[in-house]
Amino acid sequence: QVQLVESGGGLVQAGGSLRVSCAASGRTLSGFNMGWFRQAPGKEREFVAAINWSTYYANSVKGRFTISRDNAKNTVYLQMNSLKPEDTAVYYCAAGAARVPTRVNSYDYWGQGTQVTVSS
Repeated sequence: QVQLVESGGGLVQAGGSLRVSCAASGRTLSGFNMGWFRQAPGKEREFVAAINWSTYYANSVKGRFTISRDNAKNTVYLQMNSLKPEDTAVYYCAAGAARVPTRVNSYDYWGQGTQVTVSS
């Protein structure tokens, strides 16, 4: 079992930056694909970024967001720059081992989410 806990969300003005973190316990993350997803009110959960031996980004965040991992700390990060109001959502961290790291159903373990709100 893997337990994931996100932190670092909050309120930021448009154009600002925020870094969210995902700390894992129970198992090492080094063998997993790690992903960030987000869900806005009334919308489906959508892919944001993922990392294994490579990195993957949704087109909407490419060039603004950066995913990284620190295996020694068993933690994954999402650095978010040039934030826009449309980035407002609950951000979820996930761990999984399936082949396609951009799909919701590729992940077996999920955190509880952290709220990110971008004001205009």
